[in-house]
Amino acid sequence: MSRFFVNREQVLEDTVILEGGDVSHIRSVLRMRKGDKIEICDGQGTDYDCIIDVFEDRRAVLKILSKHPSQVELSVRLTLYQGLPKGDKMELVIQKAVELGATAVVPVLCKRSVARITDPKKAQKKQERWQAIAQSAAKQCGRGIVPRVCPAISFAEAVKQAKAEGQILFPYENATGMQATKEAFLEVVKSKAAAIFIGPEGGFDAEEVALAVQAGAKVIRLGRRILRTETAGLTVLSALMLLSECAEENTAKET
Repeated sequence: MSRFFVNREQVLEDTVILEGGDVSHIRSVLRMRKGDKIEICDGQGTDYDCIIDVFEDRRAVLKILSKHPSQVELSVRLTLYQGLPKGDKMELVIQKAVELGATAVVPVLCKRSVARITDPKKAQKKQERWQAIAQSAAKQCGRGIVPRVCPAISFAEAVKQAKAEGQILFPYENATGMQATKEAFLEVVKSKAAAIFIGPEGGFDAEEVALAVQAGAKVIRLGRRILRTETAGLTVLSALMLLSECAEENTAKET
């Protein structure tokens, strides 16, 4: 069934008003007609099973058949603080982070970040593109929310912000031992929230590591191989997705 996101205010008592480019896509590309079934998500965790009731000039009126909470979201809130990488790598990171269950992605300007965002207009345009990529990925993989891509912030601002989000995971090439990584991951699943810090191509500066540790970050290792910046965050998210969903299944069996 085709799936589309709407703003919560587009959902009325027993109808959904679909507007914009989605209407053209439904009519011209999908060739859908009155009476066809369609799935709508309000981006806040609720799905609506609908049928097309009527097409108007630039909108479609959908009749709600039923609604239910989205069943695809992780029980763990995961925010990825990604050191700003070069080129279009950030687009890949955002797309895959959304697929793996991240709640939000925050671009971070680190000392060793080669890429810089200085022009406010270009920064806004770039963020809008990143948010569009997040929405497209959320639609493709059936997310119940559209993860937010935040404006780029400094490393110091990121650490301060992350302290309020729960445990801070800080993969670092000089960390040793995988047992501490396993224990940190299991603790995240129990605490239901984590901020994941990933460095840019050049890694973290020593002062950044010290600042993160001072804030209570758990410095962890991701194995014996050196991972690229666009791989490291996805590795952490993949592991936490697996552990979180396994924990949910075990809890469901016990009850």
